[in-house]
Amino acid sequence: MTRLRRFPNDVRGVTLVEFALVSPVLLLVLMATLELGHTTYVAALVRGAMTKAARQATVGNQTEASIAANIKREVGQIVGERYVDVQTKSFYNFSNVGRPEKILQDIDPKGVYNIGDCYEDANNNGRYDSGIGSTGLGRADDIVNYTVTVEYPNLTPLRSFANWDANRKVTATIAVRNQPFSSRATATERCD
Repeated sequence: MTRLRRFPNDVRGVTLVEFALVSPVLLLVLMATLELGHTTYVAALVRGAMTKAARQATVGNQTEASIAANIKREVGQIVGERYVDVQTKSFYNFSNVGRPEKILQDIDPKGVYNIGDCYEDANNNGRYDSGIGSTGLGRADDIVNYTVTVEYPNLTPLRSFANWDANRKVTATIAVRNQPFSSRATATERCD
């Protein structure tokens, strides 16, 4: 009976019980901080590598493959080159980025391209394009849109606790104008 009376005042082992209750929460917070910090670092690394490569490409002495290789090499040091995807698309001017070719004379129905409409053939390919951009680094004075996507596996097993995706995804985009290192073709006005 004396042991039962002393039981409420016995504090031996309390620290172990408290640690057992607090440690799972502490580990989850630590893993989440690590994941989010790493993702932020990768995003900054991608933006820096992409900006550096875009500056090199604007002077005209780089190829699309060398630009992609430079970005993959820099970002790949942290996440692995196989997780890095680089896309380039060139445009005649900044207003064309992400837009269809400009319709100059529009017959019914208005606002969409129809046979008989006149349009500005910005990439001079002889047909109306709903997405103006051409693949590659373009020509002199063209606008080049770089999109880098990095999708890599999580560092920690946090996804099983927090219902996160199996992979982290970072995407960055930049548009820069090439230097006028050669003559530039002008857009052609066409009517179908």
